[in-house]
Order: sequence, then C-alpha cells, then structure tokens
Amino acid sequence: MAMKEDGCVTAAAAAGMTPAVALFRSLADETRLRIVQRLAAGEARVVDLTGELGLAQSTVSKHLACLRDCGLVDYRVEGRQSFYALTRTELLDLLAAAEGVLAATGAAVVLCPAYGPGEPATAVEVVTR
Repeated sequence: MAMKEDGCVTAAAAAGMTPAVALFRSLADETRLRIVQRLAAGEARVVDLTGELGLAQSTVSKHLACLRDCGLVDYRVEGRQSFYALTRTELLDLLAAAEGVLAATGAAVVLCPAYGPGEPATAVEVVTR
C-alpha cells in the first residue's frame, strides 16, 4: 500500500480503499490524534500547535495537510495568519466511541499480535500526550 513519508495515504492508495479504511488510516498516527484532540478545544494556528504539543513546525504542518486532505480539518485566513479547526464534530463522537471500545476490550488491542507489545494506553491518553 502506498503511503506518504508522514504515514498519510496517497491518493492512489486511497482510491483502492473503502472510505472507512481511509478514515481510520488518517487517524492511525499519534501526532494526528494529538492535533485533533487539541483542535477539539478550538481553532489554533500552527505556532499554537507547535508550542502546545512540543512538535516542530514542519511536523505539525505535514500532519495538518494530511488531515486537510481527508476533510477532517480546514483553516480560515485572518490577515497573515491561518487558523485551523475541525470540520466535523462527529469526529469527537468517533473518538469517544473508540475510548468506550478500548475500555471494554481492556488490553486486547495492546496485546494484538499484529501491532506488537506496548504499554497500554487509552485513546484519550494517546491524544493528550
């Protein structure tokens, strides 16, 4: 499957995926989840996200581009600044539902052989790190 360097799915690969697979691929990155969680609290500029999340500007920008390509984030321009925001409030419902699934399955997801061992973490813990 063709993916960009940042883990975002290329247009060619997305063409062969179901929309659900493409959606979950777009959220299958800790940095993108952290950005989504921050934007759930309100719009932010790239400089805000870099400071609050402790990430490089280039990292934030490429993940915002991926989320924009997926239609989950967009921005508005005010003067020389761009303010990013979530486009779909349903995304928050999806993350809350994921938290419920993780609570119900316990460590099963963490112990899944497809993803290897790791420290257990809830969806909220992942997006707020």
